[in-house]
Amino acid sequence: MEILVTGGAGFIGSHLCERLIILGHSVSCIDNFDGFYNPQIKRANIKDIARSKDFRLFESDICDFDSLFRIISDISPDLIIHLAARAGVRPSIEDPALYERVNIAGTINILEACRKLKIERLMFASSSSVYGGNKDVPFSEEDPVDRPVSPYAATKKAGELICYTYHHLYDINIFCYRFFTVYGPRQRPEMAIHKFTRKIFNAQKIDIYGDGSSSRDYTYIDDIIDGLLNSIDIIKGYEIINLGNSKPTNIMDLIQMIESASGRKAEIAHEKDKPGDVHMTFADIAKAQNLLDYSPKTPIKEGVQKFIKWYDTKRQEGLLYE
Repeated sequence: MEILVTGGAGFIGSHLCERLIILGHSVSCIDNFDGFYNPQIKRANIKDIARSKDFRLFESDICDFDSLFRIISDISPDLIIHLAARAGVRPSIEDPALYERVNIAGTINILEACRKLKIERLMFASSSSVYGGNKDVPFSEEDPVDRPVSPYAATKKAGELICYTYHHLYDINIFCYRFFTVYGPRQRPEMAIHKFTRKIFNAQKIDIYGDGSSSRDYTYIDDIIDGLLNSIDIIKGYEIINLGNSKPTNIMDLIQMIESASGRKAEIAHEKDKPGDVHMTFADIAKAQNLLDYSPKTPIKEGVQKFIKWYDTKRQEGLLYE
């Protein structure tokens, strides 16, 4: 199968591209290597797969419709997996217009290309952030998500809505996946597990916002990729699907796991809560289990150990681009 992955050099995208190639697919990647974090990280992510005859890289921006359309027309993919986005809750509060441009207008560009080129199947990366401050847990796909608490969350909800519109108008088959705090080797450097690990290894203070009781449904990268791969042959209609671990972990317990796995101690300082943050994420994964045969296999303690091993190896090799 010919598959296009947008944002394919990123954390989730690079793991997905690797697995797709192993499974025998031809994979094209669109990535603009923007400066949200060090572009060398993304280049390192795809260094090995770039040697494969089944992988093609296109350095382009999904906000440039003419370039995007030419690339997609040339590839003529059977499936587009749209991961490219501007990520991060707190940065979206500082620059909401940028998030609107990339996450909404960029997604419309992808959908317009699908419409014009008659591409019938799309997978769209949404986020657990759309649940906002929901108090009912675990979070179900049927829950109302009309009160996002950050521009990032609002753009992801908007992405789901515009995907539904194109499904309704043009019969494009679209699955939208709400990812819950994905972690593992190559995780973005500003995300909690990576950031906490870096600070512990560098004997730097870790700022904890609030009293440390907030929790996240940390989901190991291999489990997320399994969920996506299990979808490829069944994309029909329009669906929203949670992909999480369904076992939240609070921040203080997470730090203790990192300390144990690294053999180092953390220095912690408590700060006031940040705007846009939520107290808990917790995925109801019943739909993914039924539809995708999804079954996360990596407990958080094991996943943290795998991440620490990867981080320490890269650190010793001098291959960490923070």
